[in-house]
Amino acid sequence: MNIPSSQPGWTLPQLDPATTASLAATLGCPLPIAALLLSRGITDTAAAEHFFHPTLADLHSPWLMLGMKPAVVRIQQAIAASEPILIYGDYDVDGTTATVLLKTAIERSAPKDKPAKVTYHVPHRIREGYGMQTGILTTAAASGVRLVISVDTGIRAFAAAAEAKLLGLDLIVTDHHLPDQASGVPEAIAVINPAQHDCPYPNKDLCGAAVAFKLAHAILLSAAESSTDPEAELTRLYTKLLPSFLKLVAIATIADSVPLTGENRAIVALGLQELRNPVQPGLRALMQVAEIPLDRPPTAPEVGFRIAPRINAAGRMDIASDVVELFLTRDAARATELAQKLDQLNHDRRATEAHALAEIEAQLAAMRLPDESYPIGCIILDDPDWHRGVLGILASRIVDRTGRPALVLMHEDGQAHGSGRSIQGFHLLDALTATHAATPSDPTLVFTRFGGHAHAVGFSLPSANLPLLRARMSTHATPILTSPLLSPPLACDAALTLTDIDENFMDWLTRCGPYGIGNPEPLFASFNLILSAPVRILKEKHICLTLRSDESPTTVNALGWSRRIDWLRLSVQLSLQPGSRVNIVYKLKQKSNRLYPGLDLELVDLHLATPGTP
Repeated sequence: MNIPSSQPGWTLPQLDPATTASLAATLGCPLPIAALLLSRGITDTAAAEHFFHPTLADLHSPWLMLGMKPAVVRIQQAIAASEPILIYGDYDVDGTTATVLLKTAIERSAPKDKPAKVTYHVPHRIREGYGMQTGILTTAAASGVRLVISVDTGIRAFAAAAEAKLLGLDLIVTDHHLPDQASGVPEAIAVINPAQHDCPYPNKDLCGAAVAFKLAHAILLSAAESSTDPEAELTRLYTKLLPSFLKLVAIATIADSVPLTGENRAIVALGLQELRNPVQPGLRALMQVAEIPLDRPPTAPEVGFRIAPRINAAGRMDIASDVVELFLTRDAARATELAQKLDQLNHDRRATEAHALAEIEAQLAAMRLPDESYPIGCIILDDPDWHRGVLGILASRIVDRTGRPALVLMHEDGQAHGSGRSIQGFHLLDALTATHAATPSDPTLVFTRFGGHAHAVGFSLPSANLPLLRARMSTHATPILTSPLLSPPLACDAALTLTDIDENFMDWLTRCGPYGIGNPEPLFASFNLILSAPVRILKEKHICLTLRSDESPTTVNALGWSRRIDWLRLSVQLSLQPGSRVNIVYKLKQKSNRLYPGLDLELVDLHLATPGTP
């Protein structure tokens, strides 16, 4: 295919044709699939085998993680002495699933005649906020708890760690958030976090539930090896228990948007397979209310857009401990009741979010420039009435809409609480760290607390400090957010003709998933396609184009959903009509309706084809 050299803003991988053809022949896959693999660093059949057929062997040993051995020893001591253990969780998907995983593993590792005493605390987002609270530790100590294990939290809990020591509590921290570079890690029996300094664990991008899973793996492995029948117990561990645990780890890994490469991709691929027709009543009920068929594994988008929001809704709108109960109960009726509650909470969350988004759209419209772009910088929006539980979602929506990093805040009793999301290339936690720091000319510290990752943060500050946050963030962000970072070229994975897209191609494309950060859903480019029918307008703002190529009369639908691009306005500006020729970038989507199978093209970008282009 001849690709127009003048097409602006798109790139295609520059691959050696002979290498691409050789890999395609070796694997028996279409040429564009071989190009996709090569562009993602998969250059030989051995690497392709691991990519297409992940196994438990692709998971790293938990013993590679700093702090793992002393943590397991202390937990074994607690089990042997029948000491009460408290798991201190968090209220999102990552924290609730981590709580379930670790509680289950500790209880399964205990002797049947001497069950472990494990309780858990999942904080209330509004009343307690994120992180370990000293008051909860005081109550735990008074009840007889002597060992506290944090999951998906704790890496910056210096005050809580100091309080635990004063109370005579031993603390084990498991977390994946970035430590404070200046302060190090809290004092504890063990800190298990691959992101901490000197941890040799190869995968630094585990979600919180995956870190808890590593501890669970080590606990169960130690119990199996010390059992009266190690061979049988180890076989059971690797054929039944660990695969079963991966169901929840996969959900958390997808929900937490960590890179889906290497070990993380293996976790998700294996976990999705295990989610087919689950036996546990809670998972089964949740998939049913999410309208996910039980006769096949769910896809990563189904988990990300149907399962995860319902789990998160509990912590956003009500009590996240309902999620832990859902995944622990063996009562089918109770599981159905809880799943239906989560479903209703998700409806409530969507209504709350929609109301706030209408206000956000008005604020964004006010700052939009004459050329329809947005000012360079980090967008910071606040409103006293926005619900704290949806701030992260609102920030994500702003990023999708504007292509800018965003901080969204609400106010309560003189304090502002916020969440932030970012774009590729702008490290949001580093930005908050720089913004927080005092200077010789201004000794004010901005935040009461903050933490997170490069792409997602949470924070609190006195409402009076909001102007200072805006000023310092502008100073930090504006020089970094240059036009190449804000408007990068679309990196297409391959150029396709419509005749390339057949059942065999789609089968191979499915096998290249699950997709996510690090292994993004492929973008394809097609050129000189013909619009064979008038533009259809869907729901007053979306469009559907009916396209064909010169090579075949068969048509395909290309859908433009209004996100960052106003597709309806663009179609009018380009005067699209039957006979118009276009170049498009798109994603391939299988239709979800089984009564009307097939595929659609989801438009990402569109230009008129240059006249005379072959």
